[in-house]
Amino acid sequence: MSSSLLMPTARSTAAARPLHPELAFPAVGLEDPAILVMTDFSHEHPVTVSDERRIDDALKDMIRFGVRALLVVRDERVVGLVTSYDIQGERPIQFLQSSTYRRHDELQVGHIMTPWESVRSLDWEKLRVASVREVLEVFQNTGGTHLVVSEALPDRTILVRGLISRARLERQLAHK
Repeated sequence: MSSSLLMPTARSTAAARPLHPELAFPAVGLEDPAILVMTDFSHEHPVTVSDERRIDDALKDMIRFGVRALLVVRDERVVGLVTSYDIQGERPIQFLQSSTYRRHDELQVGHIMTPWESVRSLDWEKLRVASVREVLEVFQNTGGTHLVVSEALPDRTILVRGLISRARLERQLAHK
């Protein structure tokens, strides 16, 4: 997947307002429409971060906005995805061991993010007719924590339409 355009409503972490700690998401069953477990960027503002932001600051942003993943942007283009697991897991240590950097507080989001071409993606048109069960199976087969939903525009531009979090999906299933 090449770099993609962000929905026009996107705001960086610098401009976004904090979310309420507990957003009410509908309880879902396995046969319900998959769109019920997606954060739809045509209705909600995606939170983005520059690839040059320090990872410790990006983690603070995630906590502040109540999200576990940020779309990484450079020049108004999505270039990757970074999750709280990426920041708190082994990626910073692995990067430090293979680079000339020596301190954790020097690391930037771009050093540890998942590059856009490696981000798992679902097509919006297919998701519109999929069930929650099918999305759950994708997570089970890939072991991932997030899926990006992309939409191909008539001019072949790829638009980031939304994001699906495995943790949110599981919470929504647990409430049914």
